[in-house]
Amino acid sequence: MAERGNGQAEIGMSQQLRRYLERLEPIVTRVLLLGIFATGLTAQFVKPVGDALEGKAYLGGALLSLVGYVLYDQVKELTTSVKVPTRNLVASSELGSFVSDAFEARKVEISFLGYTGETLYHTLFHRLEGLFDNSGSTRRVTIRMLVPDFGQPMIVPARVGEGTSTVDDPDFRKRMEQRCHEYDGILSELADRLTATTRVTVHCEYRLYPGIPRDKICIFNRAQVLHGLYDLSARTRLFHTGPEYIDPKGYRTDLNVWSGEGAAAGEAVAQWNKHFDDLWALATVPQWRQRSTV
Repeated sequence: MAERGNGQAEIGMSQQLRRYLERLEPIVTRVLLLGIFATGLTAQFVKPVGDALEGKAYLGGALLSLVGYVLYDQVKELTTSVKVPTRNLVASSELGSFVSDAFEARKVEISFLGYTGETLYHTLFHRLEGLFDNSGSTRRVTIRMLVPDFGQPMIVPARVGEGTSTVDDPDFRKRMEQRCHEYDGILSELADRLTATTRVTVHCEYRLYPGIPRDKICIFNRAQVLHGLYDLSARTRLFHTGPEYIDPKGYRTDLNVWSGEGAAAGEAVAQWNKHFDDLWALATVPQWRQRSTV
């Protein structure tokens, strides 16, 4: 099935440890900075402490550490924004690291165009859940998911006919639509709870585009673009003896990485952003969202 079964594997022991260290690192840094500030300030006015440290510029060092404490979030966000990917091609199973990097920013914006978005959904769900325990520097999160309009007849996904022909299958399309409906509902409910109970404002939304799922596009904070092509020959069966379906495997899709480093790459990223924004403006709101607003 489309992108099924890969999300849970992304949240293994190593990623749990990484998230724990990510939560711990800002706290430790701030404690150290405050400790330096307090020690330097004490040494400036308490002679025995100053003599013991055998230093002179206590007040200056203390004030410098205080400035570092105040500017910590901004410096961390700047460091994240200039981070350059180490590889030009990555697997969809590695999306979790890109999501984690994106959430280091104060304003997070993640955009997706593809099939059902299952590989991205799983890592987004766990990353958003983590904001309840520690939001870090994040203050606003916007997630936009563009998926095909499964309410229309399609040749992908579709049932495999005789030879190379495909047969539109409303029931199979309905399964894909229900999956997207489920993901949208879960992420939106999570976004509402975060907005209501934390200092982070979160908005998640699915919209529909016409056509087949050919491109898989992920855009992180408008600065980094991952793009790949689905394998439109991929087959699956719902049951062992049942018919075959053309069903792209998103978790098997390799993605080219574009970042804003350099004039050519920066122009490509800007074009991808404009392309997605234009598609988003033309996309339709799913019926399940229309019903929920009535």
